[in-house]
Amino acid sequence: MDQRHAVSALRWGATTHPGRRRAANEDAFHAERGVYFVADGMGGHEGGARASAAAVEVLCALAESDNVTLDELHATIREAHRAVTQIATQPGRHAGTTMTGAVVVQRDGVPTWLVANVGDSRTYRFLDSQLQQITVDHSLVQELVAAGEVSPEEARTFARRHVITRALGGASFAQPDFFLLPLTSAERIVLCSDGVNGMIDDAEIGRILREAADPRDAAERVVHAAVEAGGEDNATAVVVDVVGLARA
Repeated sequence: MDQRHAVSALRWGATTHPGRRRAANEDAFHAERGVYFVADGMGGHEGGARASAAAVEVLCALAESDNVTLDELHATIREAHRAVTQIATQPGRHAGTTMTGAVVVQRDGVPTWLVANVGDSRTYRFLDSQLQQITVDHSLVQELVAAGEVSPEEARTFARRHVITRALGGASFAQPDFFLLPLTSAERIVLCSDGVNGMIDDAEIGRILREAADPRDAAERVVHAAVEAGGEDNATAVVVDVVGLARA
């Protein structure tokens, strides 16, 4: 698909798969009009799917804004949190969802990616054939890595690597992280649920992105690789390319 925004064109592809171990897909995504989100639901099959869908339904309304601001994005994420808290699940359990997103905004007249995340769904940038993680996982294992108690290599097989420290839903609002990147510094953006990066490492994701010029092909191949590597969780990827924007 193509979308004009300022002096550039955005082309994107998105793919989701339930994986090999899950009966239902609790991931949700939005990809349209300069607004891109991935959410990974929790709370049982029905609760998790409803949570991610509810969050994305609120967040996708940002596509109607002429120029999203940081305050507007923050308020919309808070609204998505409230929507998730309204979902009823089994007694003693709460629905919740991670969220990561990238929105094209104008900042001082410069087209810019405004990136946000809550939880361990990730946003990467791919520039000059190199993949770099932009968001920081809100997870127990990431805190241990940051503290030097677990190495990045050990983190991939750490027993509690799926324990997250922030999510939408629950008793209190978990503050999101925000990042600003000029479009020229992130000409390809990749959003994914942990069912992707939990199954294939960044080197493999980068290799696929180097080989797949079309973002639709890239998204499909990234998810396919995650499923072929074991598919232990739902896997979703959104790949967005900035086309025709000259670097300053």
